[in-house]
Amino acid sequence: MIKRYFATKDNTITNAFQEDLATRGTGSNMGASDILEVFSIRGQESSGSSELSRVLIQFDTNEIATDRTNSNVPASGSVKFFLKMYNAPHSQTVPRDYKISVFACSASWEEGYGLDMEEYSDLTDDEIGSNWIRKSGSSSWTIPGGTVHTGSLSEETFVTGLEDLDVDVTDHVERWLKGMHTNAGFHIRLSSSYEALFSGSQSQQTAGYSGSVPVNMGGSTRSYYTKRFFGRNTEFHFKKPVIEARFDDRKKDDRGNFYFSSSLCTDENTNTIYLYNYVRGRLRNIPAVGTGNIYVKLYSGSTGPVGNPIRQTFGSLTSLYATGSHASTGIYSCNVCLTGATSTLSKIYDVWSNNKAGTIEYFTGSITPKDFSSQGFRHGKKYVLSMPNLQEQYYKGEIALLRLYVREKNWSPNIYTVASATTIPSTLMESASYKLKRCTDSEVVINYGTGSLKHTGLSYDVTGNYFKLDTSYLESGYQYELSYVFFSEDSNSYVEQPYRFKFRVVDNEY
Repeated sequence: MIKRYFATKDNTITNAFQEDLATRGTGSNMGASDILEVFSIRGQESSGSSELSRVLIQFDTNEIATDRTNSNVPASGSVKFFLKMYNAPHSQTVPRDYKISVFACSASWEEGYGLDMEEYSDLTDDEIGSNWIRKSGSSSWTIPGGTVHTGSLSEETFVTGLEDLDVDVTDHVERWLKGMHTNAGFHIRLSSSYEALFSGSQSQQTAGYSGSVPVNMGGSTRSYYTKRFFGRNTEFHFKKPVIEARFDDRKKDDRGNFYFSSSLCTDENTNTIYLYNYVRGRLRNIPAVGTGNIYVKLYSGSTGPVGNPIRQTFGSLTSLYATGSHASTGIYSCNVCLTGATSTLSKIYDVWSNNKAGTIEYFTGSITPKDFSSQGFRHGKKYVLSMPNLQEQYYKGEIALLRLYVREKNWSPNIYTVASATTIPSTLMESASYKLKRCTDSEVVINYGTGSLKHTGLSYDVTGNYFKLDTSYLESGYQYELSYVFFSEDSNSYVEQPYRFKFRVVDNEY
């Protein structure tokens, strides 16, 4: 799943010369501009002159902390945070083959109300806003151009110069959330070897700057002019800079995909089953269990659990129970494993309780197990997809639970299957991902997350695949389109399915 947090303030600061090539724009402010700019110009005023532009940007980490408290964002270690900034096309030269570094600001700063990014005429004479010299009001940076914590958080390579910025800033966001550093935002600039060379005298090297020019002994004699990003004031909703929280919230409930173990496989022998504790329509922790362990025993029977528990096998160990754990609010999971010796059983019952002895039983479920030996593999599978609970519109800000129904395209049931089934079960896709686009211009809002962090992966339970979609970062008044990819064993890759599902996001009237 992903959650997005929009920037709360941003600004471009510069020591570039104005048109007269005599006066630097160090007092200018661009806090109200819809564009952010990074560049380095070498030798324009004189053979050794240096002109730079850098970006300041900040996000509200209190919003992230609140979401974490409310279990909408996982704990540290289970989520990654990415700073995303989008390329702003323009008619001027675009530099190639360079790197941009992201630092954490070490001092707070003001945004300001300036707009002029050409003549640098919007000066902070009213002492409101940051610039190259001042961080706010009459308070100056320790070093002109902004002060940062030692060491860049991340570095991104730009080949064509038209790329977006998408960097992992997890470590420092977590420091802000833990109170280890005060959140003063990010400081974005060309990496040191790409900003202009300026050596200066020994005293200037010791101080780190000369006037408003940073000393950069390993800098470049080549200019990199000019890289622009959309700022937070842009009219283009999905081009605004964001911190994107990405996390894998998939729940693979094998209750409908349960297999007896086999000597022909290893990892596939373990089945994960879940208990969902709904109270008046909302998930609630079981009071006596809380976030602690829960215990599961498996029984056989024709209409319900009877006799002694079935002995479970975990590697070389056997046990009459399995120990489960708390997955999230009101949801508990447990890994169970049954040997092929029990494969004659047509029905299994899972009993969840408070301890190993099963003193208090909370829930009894049923499982229809499968046998690996009876499962054939057919190449070139094709599927029919539908979304039975998809609505025509959703209110902005709601978290929608969307279900995907899948069956094989050439599925041919026999008369017994048709007569005995009230509903045709969905084929469970163990590895699937979704993509979201805006229909009006095909803008990709969320791309397939099929890498090591499967943040757009689909969960599944006994009824089929599903996922949660947070509509708070979608722009209302527009129609959106969902598409899917399934992992194919044939090609050892993800294959996009030829089905599209559309819905609209509207403002809540209340």
